Amino acid sequence: MSLHDDAVLVLKGYTPADDLAQDDLRQVYLDHLAQHPDGLWKVCGAGHLTASALVIDAERGRVLLTLHRKLRMWLQMGGHCEPQDAALAAAALREATEESGIEGLTLLPGGPVRLDRHPIPAPCHWHLDVQYAALAPDGSTERISDESLDLRWYAYDEVPAVADASVVRLLEGTLAALEQRA
Repeated sequence: MSLHDDAVLVLKGYTPADDLAQDDLRQVYLDHLAQHPDGLWKVCGAGHLTASALVIDAERGRVLLTLHRKLRMWLQMGGHCEPQDAALAAAALREATEESGIEGLTLLPGGPVRLDRHPIPAPCHWHLDVQYAALAPDGSTERISDESLDLRWYAYDEVPAVADASVVRLLEGTLAALEQRA
């Protein structure tokens, strides 16, 4: 199965709980992939899917954010799909591992937590981000990558003071998914 096929299956299976905006966005992503066979890659001028993961330490009630080198914003780990990625989940896990330096991350079961579409500078126009949550193993140690200026753990209630609304919504979705698991 191609990454494109996996992305379509993931999006068709994504069922946001009582969130019509997320359902509408899911359809935007599916339409994008139907119209753009290259819709997963940076070369697609209309925009492209990306994969990200919010790294969480549920035992300590905190998340690891990266101070993005280019954007200079505190964000979840994530980025572009690469040819070796077999699935969107694999891309999100690879990005989270590379950017956090934490080995042994595991994605929260159940698929993506949220979708987030945001504008980017030309030549592309949109990132259509498929957002997951990744659980950090006990005793893990983070390591700053070349893509980050800094990495920092934040308590859940500290996130709104440092991150934008998309990260806050991702955290809220992650916490709701954790509650459903419990």
